[in-house]
Parts: sequence; C-alpha cells; structure tokens
Amino acid sequence: MVHTSKRIDGIAGSPIRKLTPLAEAAMARGVKVYHLNIGQPDIKTPQEGLAALRHVDRTVLEYSPSQGFLSLREKMSAYYAGYGMDYTPDQIMVTTGGSEAVLFSFLACLDPGDEIITTDPTYANYITFAAAAGINVRTIMTRIEDNFALPPAEEFEKLVTSRTRAILVCNPNNPSGSLYSAAEMLMLSEIVRRHDLFLFSDEVYREFVYGQAEYFSAGHLSGVDENVVILDSFSKRYSECGIRIGAVVSKNRSVMESVLKLGQARLSPPLLGQIVAEASCGVGMEYLGPIIREYDHRRNVLVEGLKSIPGVMTSVPAGAFYTIARLPVDDADRFCAWCLSDFEYEGETVMMAPASGFYFTPGAGRSEVRIAYVLEAKSLERAVFLLSKALEKYLSE
Repeated sequence: MVHTSKRIDGIAGSPIRKLTPLAEAAMARGVKVYHLNIGQPDIKTPQEGLAALRHVDRTVLEYSPSQGFLSLREKMSAYYAGYGMDYTPDQIMVTTGGSEAVLFSFLACLDPGDEIITTDPTYANYITFAAAAGINVRTIMTRIEDNFALPPAEEFEKLVTSRTRAILVCNPNNPSGSLYSAAEMLMLSEIVRRHDLFLFSDEVYREFVYGQAEYFSAGHLSGVDENVVILDSFSKRYSECGIRIGAVVSKNRSVMESVLKLGQARLSPPLLGQIVAEASCGVGMEYLGPIIREYDHRRNVLVEGLKSIPGVMTSVPAGAFYTIARLPVDDADRFCAWCLSDFEYEGETVMMAPASGFYFTPGAGRSEVRIAYVLEAKSLERAVFLLSKALEKYLSE
C-alpha cells in the first residue's frame, strides 16, 4: 500500500475548521449557527479595492514579479512609514497570504531539526508550517490569569538550546487577543541579540488595538535589524481574506534574498489580489477608524457577556478580535461538538473553536475556547446568551 509522508501524518487538523461538518449538519437541519470560530471579518472591504477589481482592464492576466509589483511595495513602504518604520520596497516581499510569509520565513531562516520558541497558546498554523519545514517547536506557557502576558526573560532563557534559531510572536495575538508592551518587545530584542536569534513578529492585526493600549512593533526595535522578520497580511486589516496577499518584511538582506528564491519557485503572488491590495493600501484611518471603534464595542459586549455567565472566566483582549474563555467543563472539544450536534435553543446554536488546538503542550487548554468577535454586537449578545443556555443544559445532564 502506498503511504503519505510521515511529515504530514504528524500534523493535526485545523482546530478552527474541524467542527465544520457538524455545523453544516446543524444548518441542514434548519438550525441557525452563530459562527464565532473563525477570524473572518464581517466588515465590508474598502470600496477602493472592490472598484479596482471591477475595473481590471488587462487583456492578459499575466505573471507579476516574484517579489510582487513594485508599485504595491512602494505603497506598503509608505504605509509602514506611517507607523514609524523605515522599510524600502526592496525590504518587502509580497507573498500569497500571511501563511506563505510564515512558511517562506521558516524555510529561509531555519534548517530541519532547528528549534523555534513561541507562546503557548499559539496560532495553530505556526505548528503546522513548522512541522512541514522539519522545525521543532518549543513553547513558553502564557496564562489566562495573566491576560496571556509574556513571562519574564529568564523563562525564555531556560528554553534556549544550541539548536534554537528563532523566537516567534504574534502581536496583537491570535488566539488570545493579548498585546505585547514596549517593555515586553524590548525584552525579546535583548534575548535575540544575546543569542543571535531571529525574531519573527506576526503583525497582521496591527491596527486592532483598543482602549489606552499602545502598539509597539518589532520594527520599532533598535539594534536588531538583522534579527527582525515581520510577517504581514492584508486579510484582516482590509477585510480581504480572499485576495491572499501578505508580506515578508526585513532589513536582513540575506533573509530577503533567500525568501525571493522561494518566491521565484512559486513564480508570483496573485495578480488580482495585488491589484485589490494596492488600491486598498491608501485608504487610511477614514476607513479603519470606525472599524476599530466597532471592534472595541464588540469586545466590550462580548467580555461583559461572558463575565455574566456563572463559572466562565475570560481574558480581556487589548488587540486583534479574539478572546480565550475558560468554561466550567472538563472537555471543551466535546462541549463545542455537542453544541452543534445535540443542542439548540429556539432553533439556534453557537460555534466556537476549542482552545486545545492552539496549545502545543498536551492537555493544556482543555476547558478553554477561542471566540472571534467578528459578528455585530446584537448577534454577539445572542451568541453569548446561547452559550449560557448551552452550558446550563450541558452541566445538568
């Protein structure tokens, strides 16, 4: 019998999408499902991007340069300058979504058997791409009780070995919604400088920062230009998940030359996606400002609603559009599946992502869920109400 690779056999399925068949079955029964499991914004894409797509007048949909159109990279350079970061177009490579940016960076910077340190919980696809690249993942535990703040430097130092090559953070964070402070980022910069490591910083949620919190990028760090590799995407910022446009950004010339080799092998990033991205790139805060205020409102609605449910504990996210909640159940995987297969209230139910799939440590997060607040406030209120009813029934059985 012909077998698939051991590399793929060792990769778990998506914790975000694995309950999709149960949700589809529930909807087929006529049950309305409130989807809080996936970070698909319901915000409208900028009209500038949609108009550019409608008015494509090319007679040939050609390959683009492997690093992406220069005109797009110039727009992105100006965008980063608006955040106090000085990156030239040559220090930006357009990728097929943020996912390709992660994979290309791993392949360009790390060898099979090398180690990378990231937080636990972490974005599940990091683990998938690390496994595909033959990289070993070591995680440092962050806790809901601490709002998923980074542990002190000595805890990171304990994980550094002769095989360690990089630290990876997502800031603002998916799945926790935490936002790392300037002090936390400076701590990481000292560690990577001392041990000559890469600092991969996934900043796709850069705009989504709430309250009095302040965003501090790895691109703001001084003295570690050769270490820093920023991973970026248009998906969340402009509600353009489907155009599949991301970027690797670094002042390390060797990294950018290596990433370009991979880009040349896959030929070019999506042509139509780049057209939409370039048109969207200049919309600025007149588009983003109201969206950030809307997400802030949703965040408050969700957190207050979760806190009102007996036995539920939630972090208070300062960024992105996710939170992790701890439920009064022994197995959130089973509970989330039950919500779709066995529960409905007035013809409705709720879908969440079990948080265990975001933890690398076996057994961690078993009673937690990740909730994406990508629905408008009234729907969030209803979803939280349904969650309370589901817990009430589940715990009584």
